[in-house]
Amino acid sequence: MTTVLTTYKHIVQTPEIVGGKPRIAGHRITVQNVVIWHEQMGYSIEEIASLYNLTLAEVHSALAYYFDHKDEIDRSMTESELFAEEMRQKTPSLLAKRLYERTG
Repeated sequence: MTTVLTTYKHIVQTPEIVGGKPRIAGHRITVQNVVIWHEQMGYSIEEIASLYNLTLAEVHSALAYYFDHKDEIDRSMTESELFAEEMRQKTPSLLAKRLYERTG
């Protein structure tokens, strides 16, 4: 297993872990996860660190990596969202189907 260190002290990429996405060393938490929690869900850096047992430096490093690789990470996030939507379309919710059958 090859781990590539980046110029970001706390960020690594390992092809066999989380699809090779940049992540916080020692965790399966990706830079993308941190961005979603901070930018989209509104969690503060301190909240993220506390909730996921990370240091402030690890969270800051993930966000610094994001802003230096914004196009790449944003593209990955868009691809993930499109894939999830495609899977939702191909595999409808069994719960929704059952609820519809009960009320329909």
